[in-house]
Amino acid sequence: MKKQDIELFRTKILDFYRLYGRSFPWRNTTDRYAVMISEIMLQQTQAERVVPRFEAWLHQFPDIARLASAPLKDVLSLWSGLGYNSRALRLQRCAVLIMDSFDGIVPGEPSILKTLPGIGEYTCRSIPVFADNFDTAAVDTNIRRIIIHEFGLPEDIAPAVLQQEAEALVPPGRSREWHNALMDYGSLVLTSKKTGIRPLTKQSKFQGSKRWYRGKIIKELLSTDGMYFEEISEKYAVCPWDVDEIISDLIAEGMVECQKSSSSAALSILKIKGS
Repeated sequence: MKKQDIELFRTKILDFYRLYGRSFPWRNTTDRYAVMISEIMLQQTQAERVVPRFEAWLHQFPDIARLASAPLKDVLSLWSGLGYNSRALRLQRCAVLIMDSFDGIVPGEPSILKTLPGIGEYTCRSIPVFADNFDTAAVDTNIRRIIIHEFGLPEDIAPAVLQQEAEALVPPGRSREWHNALMDYGSLVLTSKKTGIRPLTKQSKFQGSKRWYRGKIIKELLSTDGMYFEEISEKYAVCPWDVDEIISDLIAEGMVECQKSSSSAALSILKIKGS
């Protein structure tokens, strides 16, 4: 990339942001915990859908300590509707680890953040970008698409090479503003439909998928004090997936627990873990 091209690109993106930048509650805070919550919620979920959940979450769990000590059932109930319930489980585990190992303070170094549950290559950078204006590049689907399109890069560019290109584009001292600008430009102007550039991973159909059934079962358990294993198996008998396997996965992940019924040793009751 030529220096002149970089400067022209920066000017175009930042000028667009000044005129058309969107407003979201997480853009009004530099609290690392609040930024972490928003970044996990925004994974594969539209920003507009996240707004009320983000605000409700911070009302109920205003800090790491409150989240770490909350019953899992409360955490999953508040998360319900955002999809991928495992994200909420990992988020609470992340909070517990931060309490135990970092005195309740969300780390600001990408290398440390990446060791926490549910924090990957993008999120370990986006948290310090938006909370601390940290000079690094956080490359998500939107930003990947913009850079590939604007600079004529191959779609199969290696992630490490793309990361280097993205780093070169970040205006020093303006990382937070820069990433917000790119997010909005990618969402409002340079969309996937307009460019034809496909994301690296494609979401499968949700309705009727294994993930859909997992969510239905979790929702059932959140609305009760427990259900018989056999009751769930019968209710979802038409499920094309192995319901027993789905339940076993939820138990193995630590989201659900199985207890013997007090009325009959032959019957098992499923509950949200710890409820």
